[in-house]
Amino acid sequence: MVSSDAKLNELSIQPILTNMKLTKTIGAVLFSSLLAVRAFAADTYNLDPNHSSIGFSVSHLVINKVHGYFNEFSGTVVVEGKALKEAKGTIEVKSIDTRNAKRDAHLRTPDFFDVQKFPTITFVSKKAEKTGDETVLIGDFTMHGVTKEISLPVKLSGPISDPAMGTRIGLYAKTKLSRKEFGITYGAGAVGDEIEIEINAEAIKAKG
Repeated sequence: MVSSDAKLNELSIQPILTNMKLTKTIGAVLFSSLLAVRAFAADTYNLDPNHSSIGFSVSHLVINKVHGYFNEFSGTVVVEGKALKEAKGTIEVKSIDTRNAKRDAHLRTPDFFDVQKFPTITFVSKKAEKTGDETVLIGDFTMHGVTKEISLPVKLSGPISDPAMGTRIGLYAKTKLSRKEFGITYGAGAVGDEIEIEINAEAIKAKG
């Protein structure tokens, strides 16, 4: 027969064992949750200008398109897992390059971009909406002193890791703008209103 003292000891130990099991269970759940959060933590990537381009094209005399690029720009994107969450970028307008020095100089004047007064073009996203294999970034686009909300469809590739070049993602975006909506109206008879913008970019994961 088990003595009454032994039964009392068994009864007194049981709650302690139960609490220990509960504590371990809670700890395991919290640890798993922490791993899940870390697995999908947001990462910041910086645009790599050496492997990126921001180009544009506009109709000329209705029969052809003139293409150009901006050679100086910067930007960051935030990615959570494989989901694009936000982005922002700045273009230095003085870096415009259409492979014609005389035309580029004219584009920098008050007839067009007026770079002395409006030296940059910027985009800051406000929200991201997933649509198929694209993410549409909705945000404020500022050019020539005018800010308008635009939608920018973006395709995200990666991430991939390279021992020499770090962790990288690829970005492709294409959209159209009306230049007259931003107060650039010079040459309306010869130069089209619709500007097509195309972005091909790589971005490098920022070091934490």
